[in-house]
Amino acid sequence: MKRLFRIYKPFTRAGLLEMVAYRVNFMFFLLGEIMRCFVMFFVWKAVFDSSAESSIFGFTYDNMVVYIFITFLSGYITYSDGSYAVGKEILDGSIAMRMIKPVDFDMCFLFQELGGKILQLLIVFLPITVGVEAFRWISNGAFMLNVPMLLLFVLSLLLAYGINFFFNVIYGFLAFYLKNLWGTGIIKEVIVNFLSGATVPLAFMGAFGQVLGYLPFASLSYTPVMIYMGMYDVPQIVFYMSLQLLWLVIFAVASKLILRSAMKRLVVHGG
Repeated sequence: MKRLFRIYKPFTRAGLLEMVAYRVNFMFFLLGEIMRCFVMFFVWKAVFDSSAESSIFGFTYDNMVVYIFITFLSGYITYSDGSYAVGKEILDGSIAMRMIKPVDFDMCFLFQELGGKILQLLIVFLPITVGVEAFRWISNGAFMLNVPMLLLFVLSLLLAYGINFFFNVIYGFLAFYLKNLWGTGIIKEVIVNFLSGATVPLAFMGAFGQVLGYLPFASLSYTPVMIYMGMYDVPQIVFYMSLQLLWLVIFAVASKLILRSAMKRLVVHGG
């Protein structure tokens, strides 16, 4: 592990410096995501205001507020632009230079993204977590933070990020075949947001939502959020986090196999 970190440490530093260098882009992206989060908040507020029931599919209004903001937090922290980075390098031909370097293809992108995640944790994770806990404290009249659940939530987020990273790298390899992923990337984001429960909680979807719970997309958002909110008991936490680990291994292995196959079709444009 120490040797691995020593090899890829420059990529982590490069990712951090890139985030700092393009801080205006970072702030506008964050602002856009926050605005989308508040749109969801007002939509669900209208739903609960117009409902005669105080609870919908087991979610109270307070639960939904926490769900919205923690889902936003989970999606932002686990976001990966591996598909964009891989697709761009395939398109401009710079992937040829990366291939001849004595480093692992996936790990280069992974450690470079981790550099940016360090800054995101400081700027986004801490303030939102504190804000959500302050809301829960005011709403319930008691301090609701469960430290063991918070730690499990963080661990689940790490697994979710790993799944999302390798999923996007695999998707990025489609550029070997399609050459440009911009249009399909938009469709992919919409589908993933729906299937992961980021748009509508899977509990609202009945039997269909239960099926989606076994797919990798639920592991990206729904699983960590439900753990944070304490809506999973211990057996469920063990099961769904084991499922996260399984999907992580599957996608990591699949990325290696697909890369070997895709390299046979490599055609450099530019370079």
